[in-house]
Amino acid sequence: MIINFHTGSKLLRLTKKHKKSISGIVILRETNYLDAKESCVLNRMQKRWEVSQAAIKSGLNGKHKSVGGMVGGEARKLNKWLKSKKRLMSKTTLKAATYALANTECNACMGRIVSCPTAGASGVLPGIMMAVKEDLKVKDEKILAGYFAAAGVGIIIAENATLAGAQGGCQAEIGSAAAMAAAGLTEIRGGTPEQCLNAAALALKNFLGLACDPVGGLVEVPCVKRNAYGVTHAMMASEMSLAGIESFIPFDEVVEAMSNIGKLISPKLRETAMGGLAVTDSAKRLEKKLGILKGED
Repeated sequence: MIINFHTGSKLLRLTKKHKKSISGIVILRETNYLDAKESCVLNRMQKRWEVSQAAIKSGLNGKHKSVGGMVGGEARKLNKWLKSKKRLMSKTTLKAATYALANTECNACMGRIVSCPTAGASGVLPGIMMAVKEDLKVKDEKILAGYFAAAGVGIIIAENATLAGAQGGCQAEIGSAAAMAAAGLTEIRGGTPEQCLNAAALALKNFLGLACDPVGGLVEVPCVKRNAYGVTHAMMASEMSLAGIESFIPFDEVVEAMSNIGKLISPKLRETAMGGLAVTDSAKRLEKKLGILKGED
């Protein structure tokens, strides 16, 4: 039995045909693709989940500085603020943002992470999953289902648009990560396949057109902090979808729009460090300090 999909609409048809969740269909696809047993596919994802948890713990220590010296210790600061009576956000949301920072700080400090979907956007999904695991007492079995549902969304975006900041701007990285996390979180919370893709559409829409403008060409600023914002978008999208609020533009069309916008974005705003925040005075001072040389415009 060959299971495959290239669009959200096809994925939804498969969930109805086989009476499975999005994660169930993605797991079937992976067993076909890898010619492996389901237990093998689940074990592979479990290992990735374990790597992400370790990355978060490493980032929370805040003992290391990134190569560019722009990142290190932010997650520890937010973790401390989490215990403050002055905080306004919910504990779970702020914790997820903290963990997202921790994961991407680990990456910026040359630690081991799982790029989901990319290294620069690797904190959104595990940040949410770790917070949900702790605060909602969700077991690993459900967390893995959330990861597979997120993977389904990532597959569709990769095949119909891009996950690369160099090709589509940061909308393709943080935007895709938020969409994936929104879908995964919604499945964990009992949402239907339709609600999962609707959440993905709601999350992705809010990042359309986002520039990829890394200071010094390093995956540090603004990349790391954007992961925390990606978390809040994903969680809000899940809330709205489960509340019955629908995206006027369907998921597949949002992905198509992202692809079109990516082609319109100036090359200077696509991970070249030649525009946006990367050419501010502060960025230029940092580059001079690090001895970073750039080519001509």
